[in-house]
Amino acid sequence: MTICNPGLAAISSIDWGIIVLYAIGMVAVGLYYSRKIHNTDDYLLGGRQMKPLMVGLSLFASLLSTISYLSYTGEMIRYGPMFITGALAFPFVIFVVSSFMIPHFMKLRVTSAYEILEQRLGLSIRLLGSSLFILIRLFWMAVIIHATTDKVLVPVLGLAESWTVSICILMGVVTIIYTSLGGLRAVVFTDVIQSGILFGGGILTVVLVANELGSVRELWPGEWPTHWEKPNWGYDPEARMTLASVFLAVFCWHTCTAGSDQVVIQRYFATRDVKAARSVLVVNLVADFLAMLLMALVGLALIAYFTANPDMFGDNQSLTNNSDQLFPRFISKGLPVGLTGLVISGLLAAAMSSLSSGMNSTSSVITSDFISRLRSGEPDEKSKIVIARWVSVLIGLVVVALSLIVDQVSGNLFEVANKVVNLFVSPLFVLFFLAMFVKSSNACGVWCGALTSITVAVLIAFWEEITGDKGISFLWIMPAAFVGGTVVGTIASFAFRTKQVT
Repeated sequence: MTICNPGLAAISSIDWGIIVLYAIGMVAVGLYYSRKIHNTDDYLLGGRQMKPLMVGLSLFASLLSTISYLSYTGEMIRYGPMFITGALAFPFVIFVVSSFMIPHFMKLRVTSAYEILEQRLGLSIRLLGSSLFILIRLFWMAVIIHATTDKVLVPVLGLAESWTVSICILMGVVTIIYTSLGGLRAVVFTDVIQSGILFGGGILTVVLVANELGSVRELWPGEWPTHWEKPNWGYDPEARMTLASVFLAVFCWHTCTAGSDQVVIQRYFATRDVKAARSVLVVNLVADFLAMLLMALVGLALIAYFTANPDMFGDNQSLTNNSDQLFPRFISKGLPVGLTGLVISGLLAAAMSSLSSGMNSTSSVITSDFISRLRSGEPDEKSKIVIARWVSVLIGLVVVALSLIVDQVSGNLFEVANKVVNLFVSPLFVLFFLAMFVKSSNACGVWCGALTSITVAVLIAFWEEITGDKGISFLWIMPAAFVGGTVVGTIASFAFRTKQVT
């Protein structure tokens, strides 16, 4: 079997050593926190007494995966800075989530967010919500592993493509070990460390490029690059990206995720009270905004670097072709020995923080919403912890398997993330929205709303693959699916309610 790709230089033994030490450190954290677990609240919710700053950074690191790390940079290189305008939605997200959702959630002492759905709409809606969440996180984690392996590790390490499967498995195994052992405390602690590594890798790239080119001023283009899209400040559903579509997509994603996703709600439940949970939300969004700016700056730095050094492009590579892989290309070719290992560790950190949070949160949902209902008797705390750990292991294995097939979706990484990872985000939030804010909602109406929302999301995401014709922009997946689902769900609930009364 071919080990190295002859077109790429393998990294040094020093860089390998740094990467191995990072992996060992993550496993050590899991072993350390495994001794502090006494019950399922400790394992899944960190004892409900964790500090907001750490939990907020953990939430940021969980949601900002390698997908964001690479897709923001690749988007900036290929299409320009229009995606940054999505940050204008953050104050509105804070207001809506802090005022209407967090107070509602924190009144409840539950482990799975989907227990809330059962209290209001019955068991079938709870299981529907749990199933949608599991699908979201399985696809999410699969894309993370695939993106990290295929676009970063294989090319940067100079390995042949045949190593993709082995690296996917290895990365999954390391994450499974420290997540299944240490529970949420290990996840949060490693997320905080990984947040620092993630920012450090981006800042280091900008500093090195600026130093090589002579000054920071050299990073700014003298004029609008010809390959960037012109800013579109209006409304045009057929345009790839406009201010309206970016604003709505970002607002919908953050609001829907904060109001329905176990990864996020689990972080709220890990804190003391409403005030602490609101702080978690603010810390997450501030860190997300800073990361967005940093990755955009990294994109500018890479444009300047490769423009000044065109010989550094790989085969069939340019600013408009394979832009998602220019950052990995710079890591392998443009960084000195030792720093390559640090930046690779940063990309691994972005991936593994998301994987660990996804595994832990999905484990809590499967354990609470499915396994607990299938068992005839109530297991003791030790048995519950063992079950939760084995569920985490099973999830990791499924994700590794899915990661090998996600490359069938067309588009750059930014588009793939929206089409695959965010496909069921709005349908899931439709359930919570109807449960919390529509008093007349009932199970039959909510089922109709959810199925409508799923249908709308799938049609917009894959319209071109289904019909062969170009549809509206992928950024309208979440807004359109949310509106369609809530309208149909509300009307259907009223219709079924009227029918039952008569």
